Amino acid sequence: MEKSVSFELDSYMCELFELEEVDAASYSPLTLAYIGDSIYDLIIKTLVINEGNKPVKKLHKETSRMVQASAQSEMMRILQPLLTEEEHAVYKRGRNSKSVSPAKNQSVTDYRRATGFEALMGWLYLKKDYKRMLDLVRMGLESLDEKQAVEE
Repeated sequence: MEKSVSFELDSYMCELFELEEVDAASYSPLTLAYIGDSIYDLIIKTLVINEGNKPVKKLHKETSRMVQASAQSEMMRILQPLLTEEEHAVYKRGRNSKSVSPAKNQSVTDYRRATGFEALMGWLYLKKDYKRMLDLVRMGLESLDEKQAVEE
């Protein structure tokens, strides 16, 4: 059921908007990070609202905690050994790309690692490898939860 729903949505969107097949490898790392940032944000917002109806300010606070560069950077520390060679290459291209926008309240290292994470998410999304994308997000979020539990 899961595959058919995502396939149907993807097929319908492509048909409705007359989208052409894309080669994820042909995009620049910052373009991959651009779409990856949006996809990751949507995943996190979906998880947050699934916990129940809350004031928007609280939803934003919970979401922000998980989408900030430092959280994405921490997730990548755990995920790097789990990446395939090809995924690691995409991550490194994103991490090493020179972004126009400076890090906002984040270290340069965290910001660059987060850009690599977002590029990887964008690449997996454009490849339509939704299962792998979601599995990596789940593993990364679990690592954040474990770190937070240790700190408390």
